[in-house]
This record gives sequence, structure tokens and C-alpha cells, in this order.
Amino acid sequence: MIRKNSLTSRAGIAGLIVLAWAGLAAAEPQHGIAMYGDPALPPDFVSLPQANPDAPKGGSITLSMNGSFDTLNPFTTNGTAAEGVSALAFETLMARSYDEPFTLYGLLAESIETDESRNFVEFTLREGARFSDGSPVTVEDVLWSFETLGTVGHPRYLTAWKKVETAEATGERSVRFTFNTEDRELPLILGLRPILKKSDFDGKEFEATTLESLTGSGPYLIDKVDAGVSITFRRNPEWWGRDLPVNRGQWNLDEISYEYFSNPIAVFETVKAGEITAYREDNLAKWANRYDFPAITSGDMVKLEVPHDRPSGIIGLVMNTRRPQFADWRVREAMIEMFNFDFINNTFTGGAAPRITSYFSNSALGMAPGTPAEGEVLALLDPFKADLLPGTIEGYSLPESDGTPRNRAGLRRALALLEEAGWTLSDDGVLRDTAGQPFTFDILLTIGQDEAASVAAIYVEALKEIGIVAKVIMLDSAQMKVRTDAYDFDMTYIVRTLSLSPGNEQSLYWGSEAADTPGTRNLMGVKSPAIDAMIATMLAAGTPEEFTPAVQALDRILTAGRYVVPFWYADRNLIVHRKELQHPEKAPLYGDWASSYLPALWWYEK
Repeated sequence: MIRKNSLTSRAGIAGLIVLAWAGLAAAEPQHGIAMYGDPALPPDFVSLPQANPDAPKGGSITLSMNGSFDTLNPFTTNGTAAEGVSALAFETLMARSYDEPFTLYGLLAESIETDESRNFVEFTLREGARFSDGSPVTVEDVLWSFETLGTVGHPRYLTAWKKVETAEATGERSVRFTFNTEDRELPLILGLRPILKKSDFDGKEFEATTLESLTGSGPYLIDKVDAGVSITFRRNPEWWGRDLPVNRGQWNLDEISYEYFSNPIAVFETVKAGEITAYREDNLAKWANRYDFPAITSGDMVKLEVPHDRPSGIIGLVMNTRRPQFADWRVREAMIEMFNFDFINNTFTGGAAPRITSYFSNSALGMAPGTPAEGEVLALLDPFKADLLPGTIEGYSLPESDGTPRNRAGLRRALALLEEAGWTLSDDGVLRDTAGQPFTFDILLTIGQDEAASVAAIYVEALKEIGIVAKVIMLDSAQMKVRTDAYDFDMTYIVRTLSLSPGNEQSLYWGSEAADTPGTRNLMGVKSPAIDAMIATMLAAGTPEEFTPAVQALDRILTAGRYVVPFWYADRNLIVHRKELQHPEKAPLYGDWASSYLPALWWYEK
């Protein structure tokens, strides 16, 4: 047994014993678990509803990636991991169905057991679960994986592991985790931890970058690696889990390859030539105007639009509040004012893309712009009202541009805000603080982020109008990772995709502790007791009626915090692909979400 923390009082011990006995009396093994309510699928389901259980096996697909990679270990912060390793070669105890907000079904584990309060979770491994070398997946591997990931692995694993009081084997194939914190999401979070083979790391440093393949239990094996250039996975014909209902109709392609590019123009040329056989387009204007090349007109390649019902997330330029010039919310509001959204959106998408109005816009979890907080949302925010920024409770809307390229109305509002914050436009046309220091900053972008760079170039020119000198700096992906992991930047491009069931990951994105932890994802450096409280309330919620107001309150705090200059989002996914690549008629609730749709559900058919 791994005992994480000693209890500090007999009363605490007695309380946990009572809770444990209550849990034992009420709990029983289940085939799946939902964040709220019951799983949609019964224990005897045949396949996930978004999968085609009769899909043929065979064929290949080639996808594109930006940048490069230098390690095949995706579980640490060191290096830049190759795409696909975790999703294709490794498995978790439970598998997610992306046709439900947040529901898991048994994968490596045949069952999951918890009590009504979710004070513990117990998993029972499937008897036939095997790594790709034929060795069994054991309880020892599970316990070692959880502890190693939670202590020396990527910081994204740390938050949940700190909430585990004990981890112990309760049988030859069962393992139990008991919690020291109220967090109803924890059983699901632990169900999604990757399981590694302990003996792979005997005598080796876990955190080291490596191009040596690790032993997973998933559907694919790493077949070929050209460091930084390409990686190819081959479907494992001996995959132990190929006939499980949760896998039926998934992972049908014999070969999946990722080709890396530093130049998006080169990517598109390979798409036109048919070398990239499936490509995700993220620009609506390009989708409308540039897909008329011969392979499309001949029908050899096909355009596909995939609807989805997930939140917009946040995409844009994030300001690092650790930097003095962005510590004041009025400065951040001025930065948003100077972003001429209507002009830029028309330039890049033809005005077709909807604007991101809040972090959870496009869903019931987001606030309606400009509306005051009411009911339970107001009650959650009220204890923190003295420290909340303007607009959080009374309502906040992004500033509107005047529709002209110069956006003079926005310029005037921005200068007024900056003057309030202590910045003055001097006679020489330079914006200076009270000490006479000019307002300058850098915008860090990754090579290959050409659209973001073009947007930033327009933004830089606009900022000159109010005496701010900004400079765009392009870094390779490895340099960018080092800089952002250490929060060594002024402003950079941010993409945070958000789900219909936000949970522990929110602490990594904007929790106070994450702000001082290198390698987490709190790029803006926000430290807010109100944010921490909303996340805690969200995690403790037992019903949607408790959960939704907490997320809506969190959305208000983040949006009114003015941490990001927001861009636009895609209300549908855009894919162009070879005609031989087929997909289910029904798209899952989340649409094309990571690899859960493309390539997981696709198949090859001449």
C-alpha cells in the first residue's frame, strides 16, 4: 500500500472509517461511470454509438503536424513528444465516450467501484489485459504508473495525485485509491491515467527524453521514426483489446503516420499532391476559396464538415500578468480594445467565423455577454465581490470596433484606460509610464503559426497608433516549449479547448498554485481565490444544478479578467480527405475532438 499523507487526528481517522464503511455498504462494481447520473450505455452494449462496428480493417492515413519532436515519452515536460504516442500506443483503465459529456466505460479495467460520495475508487483489471510484448498488465504496473506520473511525471498529473491518501492492491487484479479531498471527478480522472510498464524504466531516468519506444498496451506499435520529421504507427494484430465493445469499430486503419512541417504552405502543397491524406482546415475563408485544386474537382479528395456541440474554449493572444505592464486590468482591457476584431475577422475568415465572447461560449456553461449574474451564480460570486474586476457580476461584453480599419473609437477608449493606469502618450509619440519608461513587449509565436503571425502583424501596427512598440518573435517548437514552461514571455498565442464537463484540468489552466509551477498551463499567471473557489465548488458538485452555476461563475471571472485578446472559433470542424477514407455518418457530441474521431473512428475502403 502507498500511504500518501498521515492523518493528523483521531477524529479524522474515525471520520474516514465511517465514510469508508458507508461507501463499502453502498458501492458495487459497475461497467462504467458518468460525471452526473448514469452512463447512457447498458452493460451489454455492442459498441459506442459513434463507431461503425462493421468497419473493415486495413489501409493507411497520413496526417500533418507543425514543428518537430525529440522524444517518444509524452508523460514528462522534458522535450517535445511525438504526436500519437499516448493515444495510439497506451491505454487507460477506462475509456471515454465522446458522445456523452463525460462518461467512461471499462478498458483495461473490467469494472469500476465507488461510493455515493466518491471518497474512493476501486478498479478491477481485465484478466486478459496485455502489453504489446505479451506480458500481463498488473496491479503493480498500475500503482507504479500512478505514483510515478504523480510525482515525477508531467505536472498535469500532480493535482489529482495530491488528492490521493492511499493507493493499495486489494486483490490480484484490483486496486483501490482513497481520497483526502472532496472531488467527485477524481474517480474519472484516475480512470484516464495512462498505464505504463514498470520494467521499461528499470535503471532508467523516467524524465529523460528518448527516441526508444516504450511498451504500451494500445492498438498500435511505433513502426518508424525519423526524429523531428515523421512517425508511423502500425496496428498491432495481436492487440489484446480489439474485440472489446468499447473498442469495436475503432482503430481500423493498419497504418497511421504523422508528417511534421515548419511551413504551412508546404503542408498544403502536400495535401494537394495527395501525400497528406487527411487534413484539418481551421480557416473558414480558406475553406471557401482554396479547395478547388484538381484532386477535389475530380472527386479523389472530399470536403467534410463535422458539427459539434462543445464550448468555444479560448483562442487568442494571452497576456502574462507576471509582467508589470500587464498586471493592471485596465491595460489588458486597452489591449483588447486595440484588437480590431471586425476588420481582422473579415480579413482572415471573410467575417464567417463567430467571435469568442467567453471561455465557455457556444454552450450552456458560458455567460451571455453583458448580462448580470443572477441566482446561484450571483450567490457563488458574492463572497468575493470586493476583489472581482468590473463586469464580473454586473456583466461584461468585449469592446466593439467601429468597423473601420483605423478603429478610432477603440483607440480613444484604449488611451483613456491606459491614462487611468498611469501611462501617457508623450510628445514624441511613445507611450510611457510615470518613470518615463516606454511601453514595449514581445509576442512569442511558434514557427508555422502563420495565421497567428499575420494577425499579430496587424495588431502590432495598430498598437503603434497609441505609442506601444510590440515585436513578433518566431521560435521553433522546442524553444517555445522551454520559454512557455518557464513563463518567460510577455504575450503569446494560446489555445485552450474546453469540454462540456470541465474538471481538474481547470486548476492547471488558471488555478493559483499552477501559476507558480513551471510546466503547468496557467500562462496568464492568474492567482484568484474566487477562481480557486469556483473550481472547488465545481469539483464537489453532485448534480448538474450545482455544477453549471459554478462553471458559469468561473466563466465570468475569467472573461472579465481580460487575460486574453480573443480571436474566433470554429463552430464546426473542417476536414479534407482522400475518398478512400470513410467515416461514420453520425458525428459524436464533441465532433472532431483530438484523435477520438479522426483517426479513431475512420476506416479505409476502396
